[in-house]
Amino acid sequence: MSVLLVGISHRSAPVPVLEKIAISESDRPKLVDRLLRSSHVSEAMIVSTCNRVEVYAVVDAFHGGLGEVSELLTMHSGLPLGELTKHAYVRYSEAAAEHLFAVASGLDSMVVGEQQVLSQIRSAYASADSQQAVGRTLHELAQTGLRVGKRVHSETGIDRAGASVVSVALDRARSIVGDLAGRTAVVLGAGAMGGLAVAHLSRAGIARIVVVNRTLERAERLAETGRTMHGVDAEAVELQQLTDVMATADVVVTCTGAVGSVVTLADTHRALAERARTDAAQQPLVFCDLGLPRDVEHAVAGLPGVEVIDIETLQRDPAAGAAADDTAAARAIVADELAKYLAGQRMAEVTPTVAALRQRAAEVVEAELLRLDSRLPDLADPTRDEVARTVRRVVDKLLHAPTVRVKQLASTPGGDSYAEALRELFELKPGAVQAVAAPMEVTAAEPALADDFTAGHLSDGQDQ
Repeated sequence: MSVLLVGISHRSAPVPVLEKIAISESDRPKLVDRLLRSSHVSEAMIVSTCNRVEVYAVVDAFHGGLGEVSELLTMHSGLPLGELTKHAYVRYSEAAAEHLFAVASGLDSMVVGEQQVLSQIRSAYASADSQQAVGRTLHELAQTGLRVGKRVHSETGIDRAGASVVSVALDRARSIVGDLAGRTAVVLGAGAMGGLAVAHLSRAGIARIVVVNRTLERAERLAETGRTMHGVDAEAVELQQLTDVMATADVVVTCTGAVGSVVTLADTHRALAERARTDAAQQPLVFCDLGLPRDVEHAVAGLPGVEVIDIETLQRDPAAGAAADDTAAARAIVADELAKYLAGQRMAEVTPTVAALRQRAAEVVEAELLRLDSRLPDLADPTRDEVARTVRRVVDKLLHAPTVRVKQLASTPGGDSYAEALRELFELKPGAVQAVAAPMEVTAAEPALADDFTAGHLSDGQDQ
């Protein structure tokens, strides 16, 4: 069983495609469940952010698993398979692990070094785990990825500036309206992105924040966080009051995760009409639309006195990334951790073979002791026990060096060949090895299949 990754991100697709492929929190469990009911997938996890969707699946066959994941994504997005394949990238086995580690480290983010993707991977893992969709393979991969991300952020300065999609969008808003100190902002959405927006707005010196959410209780919790942790004047209102609070705002940050538009053209017209009767009419109304699909109706951007900064804007004009030295240090950590992870996986692969060999040796010893009993039935028990201990010690000593050495050799590239040699030399049948293997055994990768597929079918999603 190996890990297959099929993904679409800001690096491989335009925003209209990302909007169609976007997976909400409510949809994610249903899609994971559908994957688990397919023929070739035994574990599944879906990472969905404001600029990427990635399906990680443990499959027993590359092409079969790829077909099932692709079918799921075409069904969910409504994109024809040909359109999907133009924008998707595929990683398999070792390459899938390397990609996840890079994503967790912020190296593959639109704003290089941002930390929020760590919480998004953690959320994806927790969601899959709650559905019992995570076995040993994905558990080890996800937990290692999270650890790698934490190490990168703690040992390098890749996130020194605290940059994120939210901070970059607010920087763009500042270039339009000027200093945010003393101004009013609306935060539409009370999830993790909304919390990040409140934190960044508070640090920018915003005077007042209004949190708007479908569920008032969640909005109140975020507003309370703004007051107690960030010391900003914050209040919560229901979604029905959105038009009223937009009329008094300088900046509106939207991050709802809703399927359709939340800020409509009609809502904005009414808000602008209210603003026309106040001093705010002299200032542009800036929307930072960080939702995917987008929260702000497309036509709003054409209104006079309105500026819209969305994911497409940031994609066209990406912010400066982390310093080159920090990025290089992060990539070195990812390479180091990947080597350790792969060595551990190869060692885990040979363990069932070593266990089967020791079990075979124990069976031979027991058979010979039974033979001894039949030939020397009058042998005294103390003598018989000493003979048994001696035989077992001899066998253990003979097996110790080769079994330790084969584990060491298995951790090196191509180490799976040593396990195969051991099985051949001692005539260990596949069934004997599988009988002592863990339920989710890690098997050898099949890079040739991945190379063949990515060359002929899907794009490889290389950095642009």
